[in-house]
Amino acid sequence: MRVWIDADACPRAAKDQVIKFALKRKFEVVLVAGQSQVKPAFACVQLVVVPSGPDAADDYLVENAVPGELVICSDVPLADRLVKKGVVVLDPRGREFDERNMGERLAVRNLLTDLRDQGQMGGGQAAYGEKERQAFANTLDRLLTKLSRR
Repeated sequence: MRVWIDADACPRAAKDQVIKFALKRKFEVVLVAGQSQVKPAFACVQLVVVPSGPDAADDYLVENAVPGELVICSDVPLADRLVKKGVVVLDPRGREFDERNMGERLAVRNLLTDLRDQGQMGGGQAAYGEKERQAFANTLDRLLTKLSRR
């Protein structure tokens, strides 16, 4: 089994949690980034730095992740592309993307983007704290268990 991480936008605590699970459960982690990053010194972790460009990391993830694998990302359009391909997708806050909620998630994302573009609201997510880290760990554990049974 392989877990892919959209590494540019993923909080370090979430990346560390995935690596902790990988060491325990013996699976590969692939960090995909558009800019150079420090690769954790574990054999189960691979770092792929894609050439810079709009959506280069996203395109790499869509081209290389396969059904039965998990991708960690917070990018809703990327998640939509992956879910349509049959890949399991989880955001770093513990929310799973799937066929049932993708339409709603895209609609909310587009609405918030429009409101920000019009100056009617500020941008950015809330801080990544213990509550988010725990929700992520719980959902990650559940999804990894489900995927390992396939």
